[in-house]
Amino acid sequence: MIYQRRQFIKLSTALGAGIALQPLAGCFTNNSTSKGDGNLGAFGLQLYTLRDDMPKDPKGVLQKVASYGYKQLESYEHDQLGIFWGMSPQEFKSYVDGLGMTIVSTHCDINKDFERKVEQAASIGMSYLACPWLGPNNSLDFYKKAAEQFNRCGELCKKAGLRFAYHNHDYSFLPVEGQLPQDIMMQGTEPSLVDYEMDIYWVAAAGQDPVQWFNKYPGRFTLSHVKDRKKGVDTDNKDASTVLGTGGLDFAKILKAGSEKGMKYFIVEQERYDGTTPLAAAKANAAYMKSLKI
Repeated sequence: MIYQRRQFIKLSTALGAGIALQPLAGCFTNNSTSKGDGNLGAFGLQLYTLRDDMPKDPKGVLQKVASYGYKQLESYEHDQLGIFWGMSPQEFKSYVDGLGMTIVSTHCDINKDFERKVEQAASIGMSYLACPWLGPNNSLDFYKKAAEQFNRCGELCKKAGLRFAYHNHDYSFLPVEGQLPQDIMMQGTEPSLVDYEMDIYWVAAAGQDPVQWFNKYPGRFTLSHVKDRKKGVDTDNKDASTVLGTGGLDFAKILKAGSEKGMKYFIVEQERYDGTTPLAAAKANAAYMKSLKI
């Protein structure tokens, strides 16, 4: 059974100030038209984009990813092949290095063998371990407890020379008890221990402006998921992921603002394909990123 994002983290115990919803103020409408002369620099791919292909032939798929121009990888924890796709951490690193790529980070279950994952990631020089999912909850106490756990994870990572991050979905940007969970978590975590990976798609899906969040928390969003959202869809549509440059998000503006406020990693992700294939989408997304000017 292939990993499913929304079921990935099943908390066995309860993990456990806000801003109003605001319009996207110019982050929609993609105006980038440059062709092949972009200046973004190195960019990565979240392997969940290729979740149907990776389990069948991890090495072959990684070869294709490298050929598209990706220089960085973010893995995830497959339920059978793990973070390193059936290889040891050292074997995975050696193979990826040979393709001219770097394994920067991985999403993982932070409630199971986390110390071992920290050890493995540190042993091959990775930069980040990230929590990919908490799930929506109607209590702010849930998110306060999550922040406490993030601090503990961050301490373990820091001791090993890593960083810890939390990757958002839309639920943390929707009000709970009159506040936004994202604010609660960001204000409840130590900047020296916890970073954040902004999934730009999900911020937009919640009706929020990514640029305003970069400005509100400079230096905290150090990674991003660069994922486009179909034009003209409302916030009730959760499955509107599309090929970069064909949707409604202005990544030239958003990524420029992010880079000015401390964002270091630009990681492509796509979850829906509308007639194309995951590999074809990954190739098209790489071409867009190479051409993007910020």
